[in-house]
Amino acid sequence: MFALSGLVTIGLFFFPAIVIRPFAYQAPRALWWAMAIRQRAPMPALFAGLLCLGLGLVLWRTVDIWRRVALTIVMLLVTFSAVMARINYFEWMFHPVDDVRFQVEEQSKLDAGEMIMAVRFGNDARAYPISEMAYHHIVNDVVGGVPVTVTY
Repeated sequence: MFALSGLVTIGLFFFPAIVIRPFAYQAPRALWWAMAIRQRAPMPALFAGLLCLGLGLVLWRTVDIWRRVALTIVMLLVTFSAVMARINYFEWMFHPVDDVRFQVEEQSKLDAGEMIMAVRFGNDARAYPISEMAYHHIVNDVVGGVPVTVTY
């Protein structure tokens, strides 16, 4: 039961974390499962983690020093997984760009075929390369005196 609850807790964090990766191929079926697990993981990971930690403390009294070392490593990994299953760690990767810097069109190094997102208010216009937006997902900017949030 200790091993099963530990594997469940660790799997509820690590499966979505490994499958949902930016800039890498994500199989549709695996991505669907990862998103479904990620959405439902916080409470089951907490309960399975607490069960594992409780069972680990019971086992602690009955094992030798080397198994205690193994128990400690497993319990640390379970605790880490239970905490991380409750945190939106994707926000760490995809943070908004608040300090936007632009170049005039003539100085831009974009390829002619590169896709952009464009915003225009009055005589002021901005172009945001999709290649940059795919990483950050959000840009906070001011266009024509109007604060805008551009997202992709």
